[in-house]
Amino acid sequence: MNSPPDRATTPDTPSNANDKSPAGVAAPPKAAHRIQSHEVMRGQSAVAIEHNGNVYRLQTTRQGKLILTK
Repeated sequence: MNSPPDRATTPDTPSNANDKSPAGVAAPPKAAHRIQSHEVMRGQSAVAIEHNGNVYRLQTTRQGKLILTK
């Protein structure tokens, strides 16, 4: 008698579905790709960013903070 394939090996299971810590808790997500703001700003005080057909404005304040507006 053939048993069904192990769920962990079936193609429709995400590869990280069984990633568990020793306590059985899901592993934390991997860190997002990180870049420095000066790489985006390139010496400018504001840049336009196009995303999904919309244009956003990323600008720096005098206090050195970032503001993203649509």
